[in-house]
Amino acid sequence: MRVSLVDAGPARVRATPREVVAAYVALMKPRIIELLLLTTVPVMFLAAKAVPDLWLVVATMVGGTLSAGSANALNCVVDADIDQKMRRTSRRPLPRHQVSTRKALVFGLVLGVVSTLWLGFFVNWLSSLLALTANVFYVVGYTMLLKRRTPQNIVWGGAAGCFPALIGWTAVTGELAWAPVVLFMVVFFWTPPHFWSLGMRYREDYAAADVPMLPSVTSAREVARQIVAYSWVMLATSLLLWPVAETGWFYPASAIVLGVIFLVEAYDLKSRALETEELSVIKPMRLFHFSNAYLALLFVAAAADPFIG
Repeated sequence: MRVSLVDAGPARVRATPREVVAAYVALMKPRIIELLLLTTVPVMFLAAKAVPDLWLVVATMVGGTLSAGSANALNCVVDADIDQKMRRTSRRPLPRHQVSTRKALVFGLVLGVVSTLWLGFFVNWLSSLLALTANVFYVVGYTMLLKRRTPQNIVWGGAAGCFPALIGWTAVTGELAWAPVVLFMVVFFWTPPHFWSLGMRYREDYAAADVPMLPSVTSAREVARQIVAYSWVMLATSLLLWPVAETGWFYPASAIVLGVIFLVEAYDLKSRALETEELSVIKPMRLFHFSNAYLALLFVAAAADPFIG
């Protein structure tokens, strides 16, 4: 059996039910959600200083997935015109007319409502409020207000991706504390090096879509300089968790090792960018890929510290 997947477009597309499900899942951007969950669950272990209740972990992951999926789907709706112009995003469901704009909008809003209620009833209302705040800030603050207006868009707009650290902590404790705020700030300072290295790779895409992402409006040398600066601040901030959360030796040791490797990658990127604007020489994706590993390993180290220290 085949069903219609779109309401309008240059040509009506037919798809199987499996393809329909795949299209809606793609709207949620699962790869981004994976990274967000990697900064949620480890914080729950740190907050509990033990293995947290399994049902609570599952409930928080489900709610977080739905909330992030809502924000990502609504982002796809707002950025549909941009996504059509960029190679990196041209295969998303809306540019390919796999899902209509109206259906994507309804899907994103329904996910937002369900996630808010799910987290409120099955986790707690503080975590629910934080997730809703992150959702609104990402869609309105970043996507609608900042992204197309300033090269510093990802610096401030990226704050939405920092909320999982707060949500993971409040899911266990029911209240905020300085430890998750430190981890919030680690992700905040990690975001520019992470996203600007990706932005360097696709700077022509952003220029074609008229999005003033920093790598598309300034030289690779300047972008690399700012990446190094943010990397230093990120490393220093990561070490604040040691006294604030009173961790053992394992977390600070891991933070130092991972941070030094991150700095080496950042300085290598800078040295290559000083010589040329050629992306094949600069190789910005090296830092991008390591930045993913860095964040995951740092948060795992925070989760493991109570057991090792």
